[in-house]
Formats: sequence, structure tokens, C-alpha cells
Amino acid sequence: MKNVLNWLTLPAVLLAIWLLLNNSVSAGHLVLGGVLALLLAWAAMALRPLRSRPKRPLAIARLFCRVVRDIIHSNFVVARLIWLGPQSHSPGFMKIPLRMRDPHARAALACIITYTPGTVWAGLSEQSNILTLHVLDLQDEAYWIRLIQQRYERPLMEIFE
Repeated sequence: MKNVLNWLTLPAVLLAIWLLLNNSVSAGHLVLGGVLALLLAWAAMALRPLRSRPKRPLAIARLFCRVVRDIIHSNFVVARLIWLGPQSHSPGFMKIPLRMRDPHARAALACIITYTPGTVWAGLSEQSNILTLHVLDLQDEAYWIRLIQQRYERPLMEIFE
């Protein structure tokens, strides 16, 4: 039963988006939107053979709040750096060793890093599991390594591994 509910979540969301975009709940839109939602969800399942089972909902909520707070804070920091001019900061690339192996956790970390102003996920070496990160104001590499590993990687490992 739980599997069926999980599978029907995506079609339900797609159907709701379809109805909102068409601004109608007529029978024709319900049927067409429902058929399209089921077909698109079925096609999406073929593209994602690897399933994720996130654990610890409280850790997910804590990480979400932390990321939102960091994004807001980072917006102010980046705005200040831009207003002060190019001489006020020193951008650069750096390497960060990662311990996590789960592809879903890595994807979540990539999103977190890219959503946060001033940082960009520049690459990941699969063999050595080293993240290449671009930082707008690279003053202290050790700070960034601690930040990524402690603040984001550890909770993501708790959630996905």
C-alpha cells in the first residue's frame, strides 16, 4: 500500500500543476491531465532506476532550516562583497574530500552548494571522491572544508546512508 502511495505522488503533483496552469477543473482537463500525469510518471520511473530511501525526517527538517538560513546570510555577504568592489575579495577553486558515496546525497549537496550565493559546485572526481568548489571569497580553505563536511555532508550522510 505504501508503495502505491509513493508511486501516485508524482502523478498527483503533475495533475495539480496541469489544472493550475489551465485554470480549469473540467472533466476534459481532469481526464487529459490524469492521463498525461500517469504517462509522464511512468516515463520518469524508467529514467531513475536507482531509488532513494531518505531516513530521519527530523534531520531533513534541521538541514532544510540550516540551508535556508545559510542562503539568506550568504546573500547579504555576497551583496557586501560586490558593493565593496573586486579588490575586497579573492575568488578561487579548492578541493574538498568527501566521505559520502550515495548519489542522492551528492546531488543534494550539489544543489545546496549551488543555491548558496558565492559558491559553485565545479566538479566531483568519482575515483578519489574529491569535490572541486569555486568560492567567491576564498580566504581560508580550512574553513570551507570544515563548513562543507560538518554542516552539510554529515547531515546528508545521516539522511541517505
